[in-house]
Amino acid sequence: MRGDSTRREPPDTAAVARPLDVAAPAAPSFDEVFMAEHEVMLRLAHLLVDSREQAEDAVQDAFARLLDRYDTVTNPGAFLRTCVVNRCRDLGRRRTVERRVLRVLRPRAVDPAAGTDHLTDVLAGLSRPRREVVVLRYWGGHTLAEIADLLDVPEGTVRSRLHRAHAELKEVLS
Repeated sequence: MRGDSTRREPPDTAAVARPLDVAAPAAPSFDEVFMAEHEVMLRLAHLLVDSREQAEDAVQDAFARLLDRYDTVTNPGAFLRTCVVNRCRDLGRRRTVERRVLRVLRPRAVDPAAGTDHLTDVLAGLSRPRREVVVLRYWGGHTLAEIADLLDVPEGTVRSRLHRAHAELKEVLS
């Protein structure tokens, strides 16, 4: 028999100091979340799909989904980001074969009224998976682990896509 054979009683829970009941900060209203996140989500979607109209559709769908579940969502920003990325992926799957296999930047007609956005032009030449990791990493500021979780792929896949996107962008920009 090792040690003391005396039995210990559980501590008296009434005597244990408990933290003060502090009211949790009030959750922001849906309108406040919309005002804070709309432009950010719109830019994210636009960088992913390269079309203002499709980006607006993706963001609108994401906010509609958030509104349906607003009482149960604990982190509205993360929920919106996931919805936007998933919707943009859906839109990317529906693109024509030509757009999906396009690997190099091709000249695009310039609308003088709309202006040009060099970043969007360069990103248009990347495949959808590579574009996603580049946008989430450098525009969204997410870590590789966060991107892997968001896209539901292994972290090594994110690294690989990012590495290949760097090589492709380096070739296009040189």
